[in-house]
Amino acid sequence: MSSEKLTGLVTKSIGGLYLTETPVGIFECKARGIFRKRNISPAVGDRVTLDDVNGEKAVISDILERKNYIIRPPLANLDVLIFVVSSCSPKPNYTLIDKFIAISAYKDIENIIVVTKLDLEANSEIADIYSKAGIKIIEVDYSDENSYLKLLDMIKGKICAFTGNTGVGKSTLLNHLDDSLELRTGEISEKLGRGRHTTRHTELYKLKNGAYIADTPGFSTFDTNRYDIIHKDKLELCFAEFQPYLTKCAFPDCAHISEKRCAVREAVDRGEISLSRYKSYCEMYEEAKNIKDWEVSKQ
Repeated sequence: MSSEKLTGLVTKSIGGLYLTETPVGIFECKARGIFRKRNISPAVGDRVTLDDVNGEKAVISDILERKNYIIRPPLANLDVLIFVVSSCSPKPNYTLIDKFIAISAYKDIENIIVVTKLDLEANSEIADIYSKAGIKIIEVDYSDENSYLKLLDMIKGKICAFTGNTGVGKSTLLNHLDDSLELRTGEISEKLGRGRHTTRHTELYKLKNGAYIADTPGFSTFDTNRYDIIHKDKLELCFAEFQPYLTKCAFPDCAHISEKRCAVREAVDRGEISLSRYKSYCEMYEEAKNIKDWEVSKQ
């Protein structure tokens, strides 16, 4: 048995085993028992240190510092979260998208919105809303490969997750990005099912351009608190388009809900901030007011 130590990327987690990609190959790993005592466990996307290397097996001895972490599905060190949104069938749920974007900002994860099904129905509203928030938007037309090749350029070499309502066309998009995913996408859908005996499974797939992607379940009934909890006093910082106005409110502790001479609300009235985004903020703020401090501190 070798005492050699390696650093690698966890690309798959299933049944207490972790497939870890290293410069010298892929190893099937178990995690040291010390992690259980610390109430943590390796996650897909973690950079880890391996020891007790023996053939194609090894032991995870250390989890390197994480840039970020989301709870469900358990993923670490995400660079980009890509929202696949259809122009119709189903129509966009802007409040839910805004909650994800706020969590992403809180976690320092870049956002990209990909709009599908524009051949069925035009939708300029998505771009109008999110361009003001500084979100990158890609409108996909599968008859023009340049429309989705832009996305490949944006995610090259990054760890990414794709999410969106069921039926928006995530699988179609993924298979256009890399045709080798055709079989794998079906496998992901099956293993991410909710049946009682379904194997719990999270996996990163490596694209030809070096990007790693995770396909996540549809979020039509998703509880964003499973990603993280944002304290009400920090919520304003998760809406990028609010930033130019925060120091211009009459009161330094302005919540931007009902206060007089609120620069954020005035910007909404002038159309500089999207009304739907502002409504999402108000809804999230009301939810955050009911969160206890201990719920925030445990995240």
